[in-house]
Amino acid sequence: MPANLTVPALAGSVISSSITLVGSGNAVDNDDATSFAVLEGQDPAQQLAELDSRLTKQSRIKEGAENMLNMPLTDALRLQVESELDMARSRIEAINNKRTDIQASIEKGKQVNGAAAARKKFQNGHAPSASSMDERGEDFRTALQNANNYIANLVTVGRPTSPPAINAGASSSSIPMTSGAPEIDRPWIDTMTRLANTLQRSFRVRYELSITDIVQAVIPALADRRSTQCHSAAYRVIRLALVDHDSVKRLGEQPLDWYIVRSLTRDSKYTGEKEQVIKLIRTIVDVGTIRNDALPGGCSSGLVPLSEPVMRAFIAVAEQVDSPFRPICILTLTEILLIDIDLVWRTGGFRFLLHALGEGPVELAPIISSAFLHIIDSPRTRSYFTVGTDLEIALSPITDAYGKGPDHAERMKSSTKIIQGMLRSWSGLMYFCMADMRALRSIIDTLRIPSLESREIILNMFFDLLKIKTPEWYQTFIDGRRLTMYKKSRHSHDGRSAESKKEAEQSERLSQTLRLTDQYIALLVLVFTNAGLLDALTTIVSETTTGTNLSRKATLLMAEVLQLANRVLPLFFGMASDYSDGEHRIIGTSAMSAIDSLNRNRARLQPSLLRHTRVRANSVEDPVRRGQRQVEQVKLKMSMQMEDKTFQAALLETQVIFAYKDHTKWNFDLLLELIEGPLLNPKRMEEAMRASKFMRRLMNFFHPFSHRFSDMSKIKANLKWSRLGCSLLTTLLACPDGVRFLGSEDQFLAQIVKSFAQLDPFNGVPDSDPIFSKKRVAETLTSGYLEMLGTLSKQKDGIELLEKFKIFTAFYHLSELRSREDLIKGIIENLDYAMDGHSRIILSKALTSSYKHVRLYATKHLGDLIRGSANNANVWTLRLLLTQLYDPAPEVCEMAARFLEEACESKDILQLVVELRPTMDHLGEIGNPLLLKFTSTPMGFRYLYDAGYIERELDLWFNERNLFYVVQVEVFLSKVFNNAAEVEDESLAFEGTVPPHFYGEMTKTDLGCQILQEKGHFSEFTQFIRRHGLEGEDPEIIMKLKSILWAIGNVGATEGGLSFLEEEEIIPHVLDIANNSPIPSIRGTCFFVLGLIASTSQGAEVLDDYEWEATLSPQGQAVGLCIPLDVEKFITIPPWTQHTSQSRQPRLIPPKSEVELEVITAIQNLANSVIANAASRTLTKMKSRPEHRAVFSSPDMFYRALHIISTQRYRLPVRRYIMDLFNIELDAALVVELQKCDERLKAHPHFKTPKLDNRVSMFGRLESDDSSSDDELDAPPLPKVQEQPAITCRPQNQILGFDIAIPVN
Repeated sequence: MPANLTVPALAGSVISSSITLVGSGNAVDNDDATSFAVLEGQDPAQQLAELDSRLTKQSRIKEGAENMLNMPLTDALRLQVESELDMARSRIEAINNKRTDIQASIEKGKQVNGAAAARKKFQNGHAPSASSMDERGEDFRTALQNANNYIANLVTVGRPTSPPAINAGASSSSIPMTSGAPEIDRPWIDTMTRLANTLQRSFRVRYELSITDIVQAVIPALADRRSTQCHSAAYRVIRLALVDHDSVKRLGEQPLDWYIVRSLTRDSKYTGEKEQVIKLIRTIVDVGTIRNDALPGGCSSGLVPLSEPVMRAFIAVAEQVDSPFRPICILTLTEILLIDIDLVWRTGGFRFLLHALGEGPVELAPIISSAFLHIIDSPRTRSYFTVGTDLEIALSPITDAYGKGPDHAERMKSSTKIIQGMLRSWSGLMYFCMADMRALRSIIDTLRIPSLESREIILNMFFDLLKIKTPEWYQTFIDGRRLTMYKKSRHSHDGRSAESKKEAEQSERLSQTLRLTDQYIALLVLVFTNAGLLDALTTIVSETTTGTNLSRKATLLMAEVLQLANRVLPLFFGMASDYSDGEHRIIGTSAMSAIDSLNRNRARLQPSLLRHTRVRANSVEDPVRRGQRQVEQVKLKMSMQMEDKTFQAALLETQVIFAYKDHTKWNFDLLLELIEGPLLNPKRMEEAMRASKFMRRLMNFFHPFSHRFSDMSKIKANLKWSRLGCSLLTTLLACPDGVRFLGSEDQFLAQIVKSFAQLDPFNGVPDSDPIFSKKRVAETLTSGYLEMLGTLSKQKDGIELLEKFKIFTAFYHLSELRSREDLIKGIIENLDYAMDGHSRIILSKALTSSYKHVRLYATKHLGDLIRGSANNANVWTLRLLLTQLYDPAPEVCEMAARFLEEACESKDILQLVVELRPTMDHLGEIGNPLLLKFTSTPMGFRYLYDAGYIERELDLWFNERNLFYVVQVEVFLSKVFNNAAEVEDESLAFEGTVPPHFYGEMTKTDLGCQILQEKGHFSEFTQFIRRHGLEGEDPEIIMKLKSILWAIGNVGATEGGLSFLEEEEIIPHVLDIANNSPIPSIRGTCFFVLGLIASTSQGAEVLDDYEWEATLSPQGQAVGLCIPLDVEKFITIPPWTQHTSQSRQPRLIPPKSEVELEVITAIQNLANSVIANAASRTLTKMKSRPEHRAVFSSPDMFYRALHIISTQRYRLPVRRYIMDLFNIELDAALVVELQKCDERLKAHPHFKTPKLDNRVSMFGRLESDDSSSDDELDAPPLPKVQEQPAITCRPQNQILGFDIAIPVN
């Protein structure tokens, strides 16, 4: 209560004088409360601050008057207080109306002037400073002053007053949440909301305020008597006040934990309050975590400043399945797990996250599994796992699938995704290979269980895990039909749509990208083979002699596994040769026949796989192709020698002469046959032009202004007429008469020129519907004219015709049109650039267009030209592509660099590019891959060395880029394994075994090896490996070790660099790290590095001496894959000692009272689901008895209950039930009392709990059923019997079946 309305414990006359004194002394102030003349001339922020001050004062007067009316007063004094109350209410209403008007004017001013002022400010390049005006119009000083005023108001409002009476029997957490906040909490909520808004707007104010003052001001608002809206506002203020670790540390010194525990325990009616608490916890984790690099272990990166009581309450919310906050709580626990695993382990969160990994939610399981795999990678944090029980819980949906029914299938599918992610990481693979591959064998053994759906899901998992792509025709094989009956698409490869070509190109590039993962997949194949995969597949195949879809799918997987392994396993051959068992012979022979059929038809159904291989001379399809070519040549020869009458009849039969106005009546096939056959004979061409009107009428069909061909819709059925026109022009150019006909007798080219002239804005009045309008080009066959002109540009005579009719001039004019990029793209795409002339000039003009999209398209087309020319790229195309490297648009430069890098795969093209000596320093990261290719050639290396590039790059790679290379490779591997269908373009730059490494490219030249030797970098690398090869703690050393291993592997991948490894004798050390490093990811890095060393024949021979077998091609060449002969030694992590960690919460002295002891025992028993119901009935009975109610109002007992739920696992409803047992209101006074209880009840570390033999349980007799009456509590105590022990809370153990009962001690 405010001091000016405090009622002293004196007589009524004194009270009367006191009230009179208040009324007279504050008359001016009270009048000023509704007089706003003082506010004139002040800015809006000052006006609001003044109004807030008045509002706080009037609210205190109103609250004091209301409190006085609850006391016994004389009639006159009561009337005077009621008058003061009415005046205070009217003033509060007037102040609120004035505040509303001022805020409305501020918002209106923002709408009118705010946007324009801000736009002008940012256009001038000025950003708002920390001390400038904020969004509300407050500067820093005003905001800080307002925040201090709000805190002072909260302190004033929070002074203790006479609290309203609270029913002692009502639970504090069972108070229902009203739709709006109570009127008594309105000052709290309004003030805290303003303070929070100020903190949110002005970040600098947060640093100036003391978190201790803020928390002490808002803690009274967290009391149970306050509403949930008041609690939410208080938590929001505290959260916004946290700015750094020091503020969080000072927050931990405040008595806030029990309020947070209480809020987290509340039911679903307090959603807003729980949301703010969870946000506060996440802010504490984010801001207050101690990031200490000196902490041991590369995984635990800090300490999270959360107490165990708060953590256990938070975990209880995460465990509640129907809680809307469960997902965010699980994600927060996962974050804390990566930062402070010991805290999560002590509070039971580790076990809960393992349970969430196996049971769901499914969408969060990949994140949880990634966190666990990260923990396994460190030997210190790995000790928290128990092999065989912990991470293996992720396998339970698969291993326990038998008999679960069809609804379990979706859970199995989601579980297979998690298992794939684990097995595609070194940590997961090596963990599951422990204990003699027990986890992997359990997965494979599920294939032996006769469950069709679960077997198919697991087979699909192995297809995905081993990156086996299944084309459409695989389903034909699985259905049991012959693959020879499956035909390819009747559309030829050349006739495919652009979309299908793009998909095929992406698939081809992706297959090249996945070569980086081939070695890991080979290891997976070997591991699964050792774990019994082929045996399990054989079991499926051997179940039937006729074959089913499942057995054929198993056969298909077996065939793919055998092909991946690139070696023959004797399994099926042994079964096929087992003549003693006829059934085995049938099964083995049929399986081998199916695999052979699959392999024989693979090349026929997937010709793209053999696109880059040498064509076999004895191919089965070669005689067919040769026969088809011979037939076509004979037909062409016979058609050119057609007799006169036959030729005349054929002309008439085409219907061109008679039905020349209706092309639908023409015989298209015969017409095309004549054009591509007899008309190639000059005599027949002359006859068609002179003796008949055939050629004139046919060409008239293609004239633009005849609106016959040009008006046809662009549909698939009409595209044949465009091909006919191109064939016709090709035939006309084949003889001089045809050239003369096009040049002087026919109007085709002349009308084309006039059609282009219709688009020229400087050529008179433009036509309303030009032939080459954008709509007609998109919807009709008008675009076919560009194809025909492209056909003319392929031959010298055609180019002369184009020059004669000035069509190239029209092209030049069209290239300058702003909105006709469709025509420009069509011209660029259809022109032929084989001969030097106008076509190349038009392309170069498009490459330097003022429009970026045109330059992008032209650059892409130029890259396609270079790619299509294979190893015969011309100098002029390379010059144009190099010119694009200097384009002002970064997108164009990046595309040109990518095409140039791809073209430089050819040594000849790389040599040509180096001879042109381009400058690429301005490209930055875009040009690095291209410059690395230059480094691999003697001429390019010399050029870059003279330019100073080599020296700069050596220093950069030695200090920085080696580390970036590790991140680049590991991120790429993660993307390829986990999102193979969504690999980004930047990842596709990795073509080949590994991305290019500067040290590896250097050692491809003699000069590079010499410079590397002189710099001494390699010697420093080897010394670091010898010194820190088996490091398992420091994350920085581990990262640097990975980078050095990759550098050594890339150097050893070249013939010139292998000598560096032999001179330093570093290969044995790399092998030792691969077999003995405590970090799985380090072992994996060594695995890839050894594969790089095995990419040369000399390196393969060296590794063979150390029992690492290199894979060779059929020609005997090393392919860069290497597998250890002793796989078990490589993939096995050494066992560890199980981590043990106890709660840091102190023990308490046990209560001395029997009743208190029984209450504590019952509360502890609530954690046991078997006896929880009996315990809850006991507590309910005890609370209903008057003599025991004092126990449930004792702060000591309440603290003991809080201590129990803070050290043991309780579900959220049980925690709520325990807290609702006590009729105690949580407020500041109780928190202080709880702190005293903590000091008073804390037991000494060496304190021993006394044994209480005569304690009687309130459960009643153990054999009593649930229907026991309450009268049992009123029964007299049982007499002590020496022969029988006292009834305790522990279950009684007896051995039945003997005449004499033997008690168990």
